[in-house]
Amino acid sequence: MSVKKVLIVDDSLTMRALFTSALEKSNELAVVGAASGADMARDMIRELRPDVITLDVEMPGKNGIEFLRELMETSPLPVVMLSTLTQKGADVSLKAIELGAVDCFPKPTKTTPDEFDKISGKLCKLVATAAKTNMLAKRSGTPSAAKVAAYQWDGSLVALSAGMGGIDAIPQVLASFPANCPPTILLHPMEDGLAEPFAAKLATTIAPKVVLAADGLPLEQGHVYLVADTRWHAAIDKWPSGRLRLVDRDPVNGHRPSADLLFGVMAKAAAARAVGVILSGGGADGAAGLAALRGTGAVTFCQDAGSSLIHEAAEAAVARGAVVHQLPAAALGAAILAGQSTQVAA
Repeated sequence: MSVKKVLIVDDSLTMRALFTSALEKSNELAVVGAASGADMARDMIRELRPDVITLDVEMPGKNGIEFLRELMETSPLPVVMLSTLTQKGADVSLKAIELGAVDCFPKPTKTTPDEFDKISGKLCKLVATAAKTNMLAKRSGTPSAAKVAAYQWDGSLVALSAGMGGIDAIPQVLASFPANCPPTILLHPMEDGLAEPFAAKLATTIAPKVVLAADGLPLEQGHVYLVADTRWHAAIDKWPSGRLRLVDRDPVNGHRPSADLLFGVMAKAAAARAVGVILSGGGADGAAGLAALRGTGAVTFCQDAGSSLIHEAAEAAVARGAVVHQLPAAALGAAILAGQSTQVAA
C-alpha cells in the first residue's frame, strides 16, 4: 500500500502542528509539509507534489476559497477544506465543494491535543479516501440529465446511498426526477450543520420536494427524504404505505446511518418493489445490503467509475454481484425511473 503525501495549509502555527500530529497517526498518510498561506503553498506544491491538501478556509491574504479556485484552474488535486460548524461555515463548505474540494471537515472547537486525538481517526480516514479521488470526474463538469417523457409510479420505493463525492452526484441523479417521483430515501451522512443548507440548495434545483428525515414521516410520492444525521440509522416499517423510521442503535460495521441496514430492511419490507442505488463513496457500506435487495429481484444500480469521485463503495457492491446496472450519475435518474416502466426520451 502506497503512502499518500499530505500538505497542510493553515495560517495558524498551532493548527498546523495539531493537524500534522493527528494525520501522522495513520500509516496511510505522510505529512510532507505545512504552509502558512497561499504563496508558500504554491511553492511547496511544485516541490513536494502532494497527493492531497488540507486547506483552511480563513487565511490572511488570499483566503482558502480563493486559493481553492486558483488550484482547480491551474493544478487540480484533491483538497479537503477545513471550516467551522457555523451556518456561515456550512455555506462556505458547500461553495468549496462546488469549486472542486472533494470534502469538508469541521475544525474542533478547542485547539488542544485531546480534542484532536478524538477526531484523528475520522480525519485520517477522510483524508486517505480523498487522496484516491478521481479528479477527472471533478473536472468533467455536470452533463445534462436524461429527459423523462412521462412517468407513472408503479408503487416502488427508491433508496440511494452516497458518501464522498455524493454532493456532486446527487443533483445530477435527481435532476431527471419529476415532481411526482417515487418516494426516495437519500442516505448521505454529513457533518453537523451541513444537511440543512444542502437540502435547501438541492430543493432549488430539482422538481421533487426535499425533506430532512424525521422519525415517523410517511413515505410519499414526490418527496426526497435526506438522511444525514449520524446519530440515527434509517429504516422503513412496512411497504406499501410505509413510514420512515430513525433507529437508535450502534453503528453497523462502523457506519451510522448504514446503507447496509437500510437496504437490508427494504429487502424484507419492500422486496422486488424497491430500487437500490449506490453513488460515489468510500468503503464498502451498502454492498451487503444491496446484495440482499438484489436477491429479492429488485433492480439495483451504481454510479460508474468514470463519473465517481470515489468508486470504492460501488466497486464493493459490484464485486458481490449486487449491481444490475452501472451508469454515469447524469444517466442514473432516468434509468431508475425507466426501471419502473418509464419511457425515457432520446
